[in-house]
Formats: sequence, structure tokens, C-alpha cells
Amino acid sequence: MISIHKKTLEDLEFFRVLDQISEHCITTLGKTATLAILPFSEEEGLMLELAYVNEYLSSFDNDNRIPNHGFETISKELKLLKIENTYLEISSLQKLVSLSLTVNSILKFLEKFKDYYPNLKQSCQHIEFTKVIIEQVDAVVDRFGDVKDDASPLLLDIRKTINKLKGKINTSFSSALNTCHNLDYLDDIRESVVENKRVLAVKAMYRRKVKGAIMGGSKTGSIVYIEPETTLQYTRELNNLEYEEKEEVTKILKELTDYIRLFSPLLKNYQEFLTKIDVISAKAKYAQSMDAILPEFSKERTMFLRDAYHPLLYLTNKEKGEHTFPQTIGLEKESRIIVISGPNAGGKSITLKTVGLLQTMLQSGMLIPVHERSKVCLFNRILSDIGDNQSIENHLSTYSYRLKQMNYFLRKCNNKTLFLIDEFGTGSDPELGGALAETFLEVFYEREAFGIITTHYSNLKLLANELPYMENANMLFNERSLEPMYKLVIGQAGSSFTFEVAQKNGIPYSLINKSKKKIERGKIRFDATIAKLQKQRSKLEKTERSLKENEKKKISEADKLEEINAKVQKKLENFQELYDSNQRLIYLGQKVNDISEKYFENKKKRELMAELFKLVQIENSKRKKLTAKQKKAEKHKERQVKAEADKKVEVIRKKKKAAKKKEVKIEKPKPILKVGDRVRMHDGRAIGSIDSIEKGKANVNYGMFTTNVSLDLLELVEAKKK
Repeated sequence: MISIHKKTLEDLEFFRVLDQISEHCITTLGKTATLAILPFSEEEGLMLELAYVNEYLSSFDNDNRIPNHGFETISKELKLLKIENTYLEISSLQKLVSLSLTVNSILKFLEKFKDYYPNLKQSCQHIEFTKVIIEQVDAVVDRFGDVKDDASPLLLDIRKTINKLKGKINTSFSSALNTCHNLDYLDDIRESVVENKRVLAVKAMYRRKVKGAIMGGSKTGSIVYIEPETTLQYTRELNNLEYEEKEEVTKILKELTDYIRLFSPLLKNYQEFLTKIDVISAKAKYAQSMDAILPEFSKERTMFLRDAYHPLLYLTNKEKGEHTFPQTIGLEKESRIIVISGPNAGGKSITLKTVGLLQTMLQSGMLIPVHERSKVCLFNRILSDIGDNQSIENHLSTYSYRLKQMNYFLRKCNNKTLFLIDEFGTGSDPELGGALAETFLEVFYEREAFGIITTHYSNLKLLANELPYMENANMLFNERSLEPMYKLVIGQAGSSFTFEVAQKNGIPYSLINKSKKKIERGKIRFDATIAKLQKQRSKLEKTERSLKENEKKKISEADKLEEINAKVQKKLENFQELYDSNQRLIYLGQKVNDISEKYFENKKKRELMAELFKLVQIENSKRKKLTAKQKKAEKHKERQVKAEADKKVEVIRKKKKAAKKKEVKIEKPKPILKVGDRVRMHDGRAIGSIDSIEKGKANVNYGMFTTNVSLDLLELVEAKKK
């Protein structure tokens, strides 16, 4: 059974959150229901509510957005349906139709996308999908909000007769108008309308000459308005028929209402369902406004809130365009109580309230603004003591009230409780109040309760340092400017910076020094040590940030070098391909040259053609079949590589020419090439060995192929070893 006291909800400003959520509701009942939200008492209901809100939130980010759920309240109609012999007006019937259409559209949508919204689909299992109400009302009421002529046979006859009578009235009036006009009884305006009836504008002097009912006169008395006698007779008949029509319409509406009365429970369910959807939608929109999520639930009693924002502060700062500092804090069995210390205005109370409010919101079925790696658990009770709570009405001082609160805490506190106490132990003598606060804290510790407290008392800081499952924490301050950094650091107590802050605010140093002498040296040293440690931690934080930035830069530079290396490797591969292609062409050229020389000597065409055909077949066997598009791409790539290579070769040639001009030309005797020497062509890279020399030409073996080259084009790389 989960229980959170109303005073705790007030301390944590939970009702302000409800006000903000209610602004996202689109129905009156939805707003009322939102403002009445309280933490769930049962875990099962809470988990379902969180699942509903999370699913609704997910609909904002996909194309399958949940249909509109707006509706007009039908509470009055439901009350009328409970009273016998009453009937609903047409406007009320239209409300019921609109409500039914809205519910039906949502039911159809959730059935279609049940894989996306399984929990929301499950939530409406008890809601019946029916078109009966819509069809029954549509059979009676038209789209203009009038009862249809064919709603009953009698109504149809009455309306037909009414239409005929209206025709007779117009005819008789026109006849009387023409007669009186010809006799010059009428004024220039001829006719007018009185009480929705057409009347003759008769000159006052002729009023006795025109038979009919006098309906009034002009202000000057010169005109008398008369309804002709013949028209008057038809009008009386029309009035009787209109009365009958009204009676018949009432009868039809009563019958329709009696039929709809059978569906009262369903209509009530419809309204409650749409109200619930409105509340869920408002929670989802509120979550979207501050990037809230549904964090992971821990099976153990563990809470870890990473980058947690105070909702009210976050939204206020968002409107102002100001930055909000998130906090990271965790509670578990090994560190179940955290004692936050440090100077005022550093963010201690906000951190405590953030944890309390987020936990309360979560246990009320709301998503919370934390990092997705956060973990949460549920507490059966949340106890808080925040603010001075001085009560004039109850004649209670701050300390008296706090003692009363502590007594309540002692009665209710257990291992499934989360307690939040701001400025623990204040309100009395520091020594005595601190000692009593220490005793209370020891009791909470022994009962294995989870909690966060803020304090300035050194004995509580020391206690947190001594007990294994309790931890100190402090809010970081800039060591130079003493400006708050709004960052919580776990594992170390915080200095109150009492004298430093006083000095910064202009208090004379002599007075500060005098104050220091009035208190124990040990306490000053203890506070000074804590302050020093905080300064060191602040420096370490800066160093850590700097190292992380440097690491990011190095990673970025390494990525750039990797990219450049890949490009260079690609170019080398392209140049190698070009080189291999050129060597192949040289080999083919040499082969063709040999065949040509052979033909030159023996003039045998058949042998020439056979040799050439054989050469072509060998080359074609190495080729792959390519499409026109692939051939075009290959040629384009080849041209690009060749152009790039030519540019580089041209640059190298220019450099070589420039170098040759500077060098003193010393003719070296050409070496005599022999069989077995390793050689290469001028301006070439491939190295081969001479297999044979004949008529000033050498057969050079490159391993994969041989070629016949003039000795003048070769240079010695390595002579054959003897």
C-alpha cells in the first residue's frame, strides 16, 4: 500500500505540477480530473498508467497519431436520463452523437494499431463499439438540428398541411394587397411585418374600409397595420397546426430519449473513457514539453537519477531562455542516506526537492525528465520536512513543529520509506539540536530507510563519514569567485564557506578574524580542510574536462589522418592499375612488332593472320564482359587516373630538367650489358633480367612476360654475379 501525505505533496509543490498539466487538457472534465490526481495506492494500477502515458507520448513521434478525443460534457444529460418522462433537446442529442463518434473513432484506431498501443487497446476492452445511438438520432434529427419530416407519419402530414396553408396565406395576402392598393387605401410602403406576420400599411382614414385585425400603428398615427380577414382565418388554422407539430415533435423526442435511456451506463462509460484519455494526453504533452521519459524500473530497491531536472524550474527557465543545471544522484542499499552540505544558495534544497518531486510524479503516473540510463524504484511512503513551517494558529515555533514532524517520522519510517529533510536539526541550539538530529538520523539508518538531508552541522557530516551505508555530498563552488556551480559531488562533505562568503560580501576582515577567534580552532581547521578539499576537487573537475576535450581533439585528428591515408592508398592502387595497364600495352606492342618483323622477312599472310588471331584470342580470354554503362565508367575512371598521373609525371619531369640544368654534365661510359644482367628501361620502374642478346636487341624477362627491347633503351641495375 503506497501512501504520501498531503503535506509532503505541498512541500514538493506537486500541486503546481498538476496546474501545469491541466493546461494541456482540452476538456473541462479532464482538467477537473487532472487537478484531483494523487499518487497511486496500488503498484499494478501505477504501472498501467505509466504504460498508457508512455504509449501516448510515442504517438507524437510517428505517423499513427491517436485521433482527437475532445468532447462536450454530458453530465446534465446523464442526470436527465435518470428522471422518467423527461426528454433531451436536439442539442443534447447531438452531443451524444458527437461523443459516440469520437469514442468509435478511437476504438477503431486502437484496434487497427493494437501492436503499437497494446496497453491503451487493453484499457478500452470494456467499452462497447456501437452505432445504434448515432443511427437512432440520425433517423430523427437532420444535419441542421431540426426534427426530420419523416420522423413520424403524423408529423409528415402536419408539415405538408402547414406548407399548403402558408401558400394560401401568401396568396390571400397578395390578393388583399392588390385590392387595397387599387382602391388607394395603402400608404407608400404598402406592407410591413408585425409579430412575424405580414400586415397591410393602411392609411388611418381608410382603416374602417379594410376588414381584418388591427395589429398596431405608426408613431405619427398616419398608418394602421391590419392583417386581412381572409389571411387571419388561415393564420388561426396555421397556429393550431404548429401547436400540433410541436406536440408531435415532443412525442418523438420522448420516444427517442426513452430508447437512449437504455444506453445510459454506456454513455457514462464513454464520458469516463474520454476523460481518462484527456488526462493521459495531458500527461504525455507535459512530458514532451520537458523531454521526460519512462525510466527503467529496478527489481532491487535502487534509485539512480542521471541528469535529473526539477520540472518547475526547467520549464520556467525554458520560457526565460536560461540554462537549467541537471543533477545526478543515486540511492541504494550500500548508500541509502545522503547528507548534502555546503553554503546556502548552492542548490542543496533544489536537489533534495528534485528527487522528492520526481519520485512523487512517477508514483502518480507521470513521466520524468531524466537521462534514459536512469533507474527508479517505488517507495511505500515519502516523508518530507521542508521549510520552517512556523504555525501561529497552532502556537508552534519552527523547532516545535520540526520535533512534531520527527515524531511522525519515527512512527512511520521503515525500509520502504524515502525521507527528505531540509536543514536537518535547525531551529534550536546548534549543539543540542545537532545532537538530537544525529540521534534521529541514527534511528533512520538502523531502520534501513532511504533518504536525503541537507545540513550545516559538522557532527552530521562526521556521522555520514563514519557509517558505511551513509554518504556525504556537497554542491561544488568556484574556489575563486565562490559562485555556485550547481553540481552535486558524492563522497565528500561540503564547507559552508561562512567566512569566505562574508568576506566576499564586504564584511571587514578584522571582524571576520575576530569571529574566528570566538570559536574552537578544531572546528575552523575541520571547515578549512573541507573547503581546501572542495577547491582541489573543483580543480580536478576542470582538469578532467580539459583532458576529455583534448581526447576528443586527438580522436578527431586521428580520424582525419585515417581518411587521408585511405585516399592516398586509393590513389596508389589506381596508379598501380595504370602502370600494369601500360606494361601490358608495351608487351602487346612488342608482340605485334615481332609478328610484323617476321612477316617483313617471310611475307606469309596466313601465318601473320594466325599469329594475330592467336594474340587477340589470348587477350580476349583475359577480358570480362561489361555493360555499356560499366565500360563508360571504366573509361572515365581510366581517363581521370591517367590525367592525374600525367600531371604528376609532368611536374617530376620539370623538376628533373631543372635539376639537370644545374648539374654539371659528366658523361659516364655506358656499361656493356650481358645475358643475366638485371636491367630496366629508361624512365621505367619494372626490373627484369636479360635472357638473350641478338642484333643490338635484348629479350628481357619480367617474370609474367618477356619483351624485346633495344639495348640503347636499357640501363643496368645489377650486373650478373660471377
